[in-house]
Amino acid sequence: MISIDRDDPARGDVHQLLSEHLADMFATSPAESVHALDHSALSAPSITFWTAREDGDLLGCGALKLLAAPAGPPRHGEIKSMRTAARARGRGVATLMLRHILDDARTRNLERLYLETGTEDYFAPARRLYARNGFSECPPFAGYVLDPNSVFMELRL
Repeated sequence: MISIDRDDPARGDVHQLLSEHLADMFATSPAESVHALDHSALSAPSITFWTAREDGDLLGCGALKLLAAPAGPPRHGEIKSMRTAARARGRGVATLMLRHILDDARTRNLERLYLETGTEDYFAPARRLYARNGFSECPPFAGYVLDPNSVFMELRL
């Protein structure tokens, strides 16, 4: 059974998965278009980080970053660091993680979730996953700028 729990991005096996994620991002996108976070950035107070595991084996990870609001509590969030371990791809891990993040965002009464992903073919499965779950393309958000290598998506909760 796959369980999703809060975890430490600096944990050994998680750190390795995040390092692979960053390496893939830099291999598929120009450096200025890579917005993935490393383990230390994912430890920020505004970010909640989860891992998916089965019998202790790391299958994937994902995070929710709360976006600052001009006044009052955050109303928007950004999905960060969605990654499935190569050996676990095709098992629905990303869908489980995404649904977990969506449930958490709804519990927090967030109004919208955003994300940034790539335009290259490498990112096509991710774009399909988000579209299947109700996300649609939107303009850049939260300080991002138009970039031919980025697709911005949002979901109204």
